[in-house]
Amino acid sequence: MRYLLAVAEEGHITRAAERLGMQQPPLSQQIRKLESELGVQLLRRLSRGVELTEAGAVFVQDARSLLAQLDRTRERVRRTARGEEGRLCVGVAPTAPFHPLVPRIIRAYREAYPLVAVTLEEGLSHEVTVRLMDDQMDVAFVRASRPHADGLVVTPLLEEGMLAALPVGHPLAEEGRHLGLDLARLADDPFILFGPPGTGLHDETVAACRACGFSPRIGQPAPRITTTLGLVAAGLGVALVPASLRNLRMDGLTFCSLLGSAQPKAFLGLAHRKGDPAPSLLHFRRLAEQSSAAFRDASLPDAFDGSL
Repeated sequence: MRYLLAVAEEGHITRAAERLGMQQPPLSQQIRKLESELGVQLLRRLSRGVELTEAGAVFVQDARSLLAQLDRTRERVRRTARGEEGRLCVGVAPTAPFHPLVPRIIRAYREAYPLVAVTLEEGLSHEVTVRLMDDQMDVAFVRASRPHADGLVVTPLLEEGMLAALPVGHPLAEEGRHLGLDLARLADDPFILFGPPGTGLHDETVAACRACGFSPRIGQPAPRITTTLGLVAAGLGVALVPASLRNLRMDGLTFCSLLGSAQPKAFLGLAHRKGDPAPSLLHFRRLAEQSSAAFRDASLPDAFDGSL
């Protein structure tokens, strides 16, 4: 097709051969093979060159479109191989978007790789583990530091302090909101645990309570963080939540900083399949690690260390 286009545009086989960087006989031979394959005459030989037959003109018109599409396809394939185009499915723990680092990473990636279609799916640790292992998800922001499958790797991004979420009518709410409170003073309260055992914040809450000398009384379980906070606001218990949720406003809810040496931390990491070579994933991981390092090193007041 490219040979015929060159001949059609030059109107002369010898000039077309020079343009293509080849000899005239092989070019003429290729044109004859094409005509033989199609069973039609594409060029009419003239004394001073060649011209397209009616069939040749139709072929050239379609050939231009086909070659343009081929060039676009070839470039898309190359961009995909470089991780500059394609799709990336990102899992997000329910509390992760409240930390500014997560939207910052996603925004930076979309700006750097605008041709990659990014989809976000919310999921708890055990949920994203299944989707990652089933190749239904490429990478995920998780709160659990240890992967739930041998084929997964979790790259740490940061740790943030945790706050106590109390109903506004709680006897310690006013004191805790202004001065903070010791976690041990909540030993008699039911704890609304977010997610099942094995998820990051559930396990961190239990560990923090035990570090203060008591096992938490388990209140009503909550499948999502909004449900957790809603149950707390309704007066059904208390909860420990990442400090990045402190700007979340909900009627009947207040946040208190924690005092004492036992300071629970909410882990935030990036989970992905071990050894996954996808270029788009490698770019996302690299950008996430760079962004988290810059966030940790930024000389700004840390609003997420658990203080109010």
